[in-house]
Amino acid sequence: MKRYMVSHSWQILKKELGLYQLTMDIIMMNRVCRIFRQGLRGLQEYQIIETAHRKHPIFSFWDKRKQGRITFDTMDFIAESGHFPPRAIQITQKKPAWRAEREIQSLCNLLQGLDSYRNYSEPLQLLLAKVMRFERFGRRRVIVRKGRRGNSFYFIYLGTVAVTEDEDGSSAFLDPHPTLLQKGSCFGEMGFLTSSVRRATVVCMEETEFLVVDREDFLANKLDQEVKKDAQHRFEFFRKMDLFHSWSDEKLWKLVILGKIEKFSYGQLISKDFVESSSIVFVCKGSCEVLKLIDLATSPFYHKWIWQHLQLIDDRPPNTHLKGLSPVERFKEFQIRSYPAQDFSFLKLPHLRKAQEQQGSSFSRKIKTSGHTLPKTLGSKIKSRCPHFIQCPMIDTKYGDLPKEAAVGAYVKIHTVEQGEILGLHQILLPESQRDTRPLILVSLGAEVIRVRKEKFCELIDSKTIEKLSKFEIKYPSDEDVCQKFLEENSWNVFRKDLMRLLVESRQCPPFTPIQPKKKGIYKPKAVMLDLCSLDKKTRPHHPIFMAPQKYLPPLRIVEAIIAPRYKIQELLPQYKNAGVLV
Repeated sequence: MKRYMVSHSWQILKKELGLYQLTMDIIMMNRVCRIFRQGLRGLQEYQIIETAHRKHPIFSFWDKRKQGRITFDTMDFIAESGHFPPRAIQITQKKPAWRAEREIQSLCNLLQGLDSYRNYSEPLQLLLAKVMRFERFGRRRVIVRKGRRGNSFYFIYLGTVAVTEDEDGSSAFLDPHPTLLQKGSCFGEMGFLTSSVRRATVVCMEETEFLVVDREDFLANKLDQEVKKDAQHRFEFFRKMDLFHSWSDEKLWKLVILGKIEKFSYGQLISKDFVESSSIVFVCKGSCEVLKLIDLATSPFYHKWIWQHLQLIDDRPPNTHLKGLSPVERFKEFQIRSYPAQDFSFLKLPHLRKAQEQQGSSFSRKIKTSGHTLPKTLGSKIKSRCPHFIQCPMIDTKYGDLPKEAAVGAYVKIHTVEQGEILGLHQILLPESQRDTRPLILVSLGAEVIRVRKEKFCELIDSKTIEKLSKFEIKYPSDEDVCQKFLEENSWNVFRKDLMRLLVESRQCPPFTPIQPKKKGIYKPKAVMLDLCSLDKKTRPHHPIFMAPQKYLPPLRIVEAIIAPRYKIQELLPQYKNAGVLV
């Protein structure tokens, strides 16, 4: 009986252990499947898109111009991290004759984010959406090979490609400033206009997604006429420039083929450093700004400006004379004004001699005094007005100690490039020893530019062009001048804000503002401001810090304004002591 009980209990234990093991196996399989599913998201060949749960995925509106209803299905635009949606891939995999009108319109709406595609007219956009196909290639894949005949042209939907002169595209990964084409660009269309072979190699710098148009479809839909119009527009732009008046039409068409129009929106970066760039930039429409990253800590003017303002931290309150001085303070001011800096030590000598004689000793030691020493009773009061030592980390610079937090930089505009001007030619004829190698940044203000490789351009120039280029010179201001300009503008902006606060009466009851959810973002106005008044404070508000990379140097914190200790406007301008208020 006992043996039966033991065997029965063992069987029950085995069943419980088996159930536990089964549960652990299911949990493990669930974890493995979850990890496998997350890993597949990186493989774009196996798209896993989770269905979005939306109340109204489809909405429509009436278009007065087309006199019809336009339907928009948000489910057609669901994808992962900007990749081409799977629904759109299914459309491009169909033959052009099998694509429905609704599918073509949906694909056309999706491609409006590509600048080069949006440049075409609306009918041609629909024709392109009807014939294009989707392709995806990995890093180092050669798309167009130099010396080969071109049969397709490409729109870049996602990723980056480089244009090189070698056949295998390996130089793109060695060149510090390769010619890059990114999302929204297109290439290869000029090969359809002429029977010549490819002039350059295009290689993928990362995994890239393309929308491809083949030659047969290109010619069948008369897309070559639109490309010819764009080339003619570039030809007319170059012909109007004084630099190319002596060029023949044949040579000028060679220059036209080397470049293409690129559109940049307001504030978009065109080049991180056009001085070391391998391309020449022609501004054919709009304008651009040239920015310079200035390290303020390397400027002697900034060093002097910082310590001049830090001295005000330990001074008396700036509005004390408006409220009136106390009797003790008036007496101290009277002493300082009544007794200039003189030597009063000779008044103490008779008393010292009498004291020494009473003690039975002679006094013959001479007291060395100077003409600029103050009396003992006034010396301590003057010394108390000296600036207090700032308790904060310091760094050693070329011009002395500087607070560590004050070692910042700023982007300053030094030049504006208007329509018809050229960048990258002002130093092309100078020897390397005489060139200004400071990095300069080019930012668009809503511009269309044409970029041409410097090597190709130098092959086309002649003696007359060289003579014109020798007179073409642009001098940018020095870093010290740029620093002074930045600090002057900063002081003016601070004074303007203080004056507006003084003259404009603040609302007693702020206007009603609806409660809005906080937007998730890292930008805050105080994040790009340097507050010198809080250098010696232990607790400071935490804001994100924007750092800019530097060549061969550690990253530099970027600021847009500096808040420094200052007197009130009533101190600087007494006429505003009882100023009126602008309502």
